Amino acid sequence: MLITSFDILFFWVARMMMMGLHFMDEVPFRDVYLHALVRDKYGKKMSKSTGNVLDPLVVMKEYGTDAMRFTLTAFAAQGREIRLDEDRIEGYRHFVNKIWNAARFALMHVADCPESVKDVVANPGALPLVHQWILSRTATVIDEVRLALDEYRFNDVASANYQFIWREFCDWYVEWIKADLFSADPVAKGQAQGVLLVVLETILKLLHPIMPFVTEEIWSVLPGERPMLVTSPFPERQQKWISPAAVEQMELLMGVITGIRNIRSEAEVHPSAKIEAYIVCRDEVKSACISRFAQAISDMTKLSAFVVAAELEKPADAATYIYNDIEIFVPLKGLVDVDGELAKLARERQKVEAKLAQVNGKLTNAQFLANAKPEVVAKEQEKKAVLDATMAKILEAEARLKQRA
Repeated sequence: MLITSFDILFFWVARMMMMGLHFMDEVPFRDVYLHALVRDKYGKKMSKSTGNVLDPLVVMKEYGTDAMRFTLTAFAAQGREIRLDEDRIEGYRHFVNKIWNAARFALMHVADCPESVKDVVANPGALPLVHQWILSRTATVIDEVRLALDEYRFNDVASANYQFIWREFCDWYVEWIKADLFSADPVAKGQAQGVLLVVLETILKLLHPIMPFVTEEIWSVLPGERPMLVTSPFPERQQKWISPAAVEQMELLMGVITGIRNIRSEAEVHPSAKIEAYIVCRDEVKSACISRFAQAISDMTKLSAFVVAAELEKPADAATYIYNDIEIFVPLKGLVDVDGELAKLARERQKVEAKLAQVNGKLTNAQFLANAKPEVVAKEQEKKAVLDATMAKILEAEARLKQRA
């Protein structure tokens, strides 16, 4: 395979092909991977004379080599350009930190486990729902990553890893199993430890081609004797882990939890305050599933009461969230200081209005637009977009609060 850029496709690649056929009587390469062109954040070609070059050594020292590698991979879609911005690299450094912190938490619970603790994944159907779900999702991600690698879609490799690790493994699975990991029940604890270790090992292997340094370091401190990660086999397809039913049920539970959390967040209910939640679900199968995990839902959303019913009158002063065919009600009476929140929003609105007036003044000034560099104008336009979005959220929040006043 030849790796090159599209701008020299004719001048270099075609000539190499013709020379190989002419002088060696053989095709020099069967596959050509056209990588993206790296430009600055405004889309301009990097050059020393322009002064917009990012020194990779400086960037790696600041943000870490793995963050730099992952950023380039995440934006390396074939046939596109990479507008490289340090803010993006910093964002993926947070992802590296997320992985590191999740691994540290896992090591607190699996560091002294024997190799046999992983035997629980041999019969995934006998495990609790959350373990069946994460194993099924892990198997699906293995398939996605392997296919993307085979097809040279390296940005899809990065995306599949990112979404699974951050959104599902860290945000949901690790949070869900904390009670089992601290449990006095040896069976529940052993199941959580075994699945956690297996999934963490798989994640490190899937990430290793993009993030070799952090993954190798974490791998080296996992329990048991093991070869270096770089010499370990890449994850194979795990058909027996796949369970569409487990995925469907967990998506239902996560949807309900997300709905309750969204109401709490939008209403700005204090994080420590206990709330009530009422679920209207006319589907008997879904209703039974939600009721079966009522305790887990209550623990993860800090509920004082949780009711699931096929028919239910909306409580007075309740906020509503619709998840597919399910209605979620959370009474807010006494939980929100409406006048205080409106006053705070008014102060924030005044600050945003002042900043918007300043930015709009520049962007409507013909002299500024004519004399300013394109990147300066683009920066002001970005400011305006952020301020407009902030203002829209403030106005939306004010409208919600006024309805309750």
